[in-house]
Amino acid sequence: MASLHRMKTLFQSPTDPAFVQNPYPFYDRARQQGDLFYWEDYGLVAAVSHKAVNTLLRDRRFGRETPAELAKPGPSHLAPWLNVESHSMLELEPPRHTRLRSLVLRAFTSRAIAALEPSIELMCHDLVEKFPDGPFDLLQAYCTQIPVITICRLLGVPEEMAPQLLHWSHAMVAMYQANRTRLTEDDAVRATQEFTTYLEDYIEKRRKDPREDLITRLIVAEEDGEKLSRDELITTCILLLNAGHEATVHAIGNGVKTILATRAQQPVLSPDTIDTTIEEILRFDPPLHMFRRYAYDEVEIFGHRFARGDEVALLLGAANRDPVVWPHSDVFDPTRKISANTSFGGGLHFCVGAPLARLEMRVALSILFKRYPDLRLVEKPQYSDSYHFHGLSKLMVEI
Repeated sequence: MASLHRMKTLFQSPTDPAFVQNPYPFYDRARQQGDLFYWEDYGLVAAVSHKAVNTLLRDRRFGRETPAELAKPGPSHLAPWLNVESHSMLELEPPRHTRLRSLVLRAFTSRAIAALEPSIELMCHDLVEKFPDGPFDLLQAYCTQIPVITICRLLGVPEEMAPQLLHWSHAMVAMYQANRTRLTEDDAVRATQEFTTYLEDYIEKRRKDPREDLITRLIVAEEDGEKLSRDELITTCILLLNAGHEATVHAIGNGVKTILATRAQQPVLSPDTIDTTIEEILRFDPPLHMFRRYAYDEVEIFGHRFARGDEVALLLGAANRDPVVWPHSDVFDPTRKISANTSFGGGLHFCVGAPLARLEMRVALSILFKRYPDLRLVEKPQYSDSYHFHGLSKLMVEI
């Protein structure tokens, strides 16, 4: 790894409480050093400007899959979790990524997503009806429920499984957090094994008794005569559940928090402003702040020379606050003209579930603020110590 000019090294622990609660001042400081900086705590070059993050997301000389000569077997105690990860299209590059993604898109159609809207509306109204009179945690009562029940319905998994699926999902996704420990790893492996066993049985049921659901469509989908293998099918179902609710929970939660914290200066949420509001929420306080990529060639870009195998961190949360693209970028402005943010990634790995996430946000926020226009915060919301995810641990409100 060699710089063509001297790159600035910055220190910032990703588990530092002040950073976890508000990473944006650090991003601003880092962006002033240029498009890239060296993040000492991660031992990685990090892309911090919108131009650099957006470019590297799309540059095919970088990708998610570890270069073959650098791939090492992981620790044996992580084998079940690593096996599931090895079939995830999030971790793969073409040609395997292309095949898996096209099979998923064939089952995950815009028509299938649009068909969910009436049931999401009904669910939101039902959840709102159950709100208590005193202070309560909106994250648990509302934001968490909508994505997990929706993904259960989409996959065809019984809704009463939602709490168990949430438990498994949280345990597996915690592997990506900066504060990961051996306990995190053991919990993730246990969750992976239980989740896999459950899905093996459930997929067999669907083979014998096909339904109008995503699991059935994934079983029958073929690309050039090739179906998903058993391992690919299980991993894809786990991925759709984990990715399909984890980020959306926090997109809704961060959105409600931002709207409530800034409402005095903002127009009321309306059908005319809902789409710009959603894009501004995703830009202003996204639920995922970092993706990583490997260099596949020797690449000179943004004044730095990457060697094959070098890893780079793409800071989505920083790119979305770049004042070059968004004037007054630290101001939440729901009337701001929509300009493509990086919250769903970009390029080959652009989030398959983006249309579903936007639909859930639109319905959830519209119904919540229509039913309770006077909803208010009763204590300062706290973000969980889970960087590179960025979501609240609770959201205490009163109606």
